[in-house]
Parts: sequence; structure tokens; C-alpha cells
Amino acid sequence: MEEKDEKSSANMPEGEKGKEVDLNSLFPGKGCDLNRLFPDEGTRKLLYQVKRNKRDIERFIKTLHLEED
Repeated sequence: MEEKDEKSSANMPEGEKGKEVDLNSLFPGKGCDLNRLFPDEGTRKLLYQVKRNKRDIERFIKTLHLEED
């Protein structure tokens, strides 16, 4: 179990390791308290990483479209 925590924290940049992830600010307008729905910090960090990965993929796709033009 400890190895998983170390690996997940190793993937996060230094400034983000110590701070707690606020899902309500990360996913605004959902109509419920996401922090209470997902109380586990590991799950919150996973959702944060998913959001970051989605953003990075969207940026990559935009650069592909720009190069085609």
C-alpha cells in the first residue's frame, strides 16, 4: 500500500504534493459536494491527474490541428 502512495506522489509536481485537492473548485457547477462524495485523498489526487491529463491531451490535439493547416 505504501508503494502506491509513494508512486502517486512521485508523479505529482513538487508544489502539488503537499496541498489537498479541492474537487469542488476543480469541477465547478456539479450541484453536490464532491469533496464529501470522494473523501479519500488518493481518489481526489487521481481525479486531479485525470483532469490534468485531459487538458494536456486537448492541448496536444490542438497543436496537431494547427500543424495540418
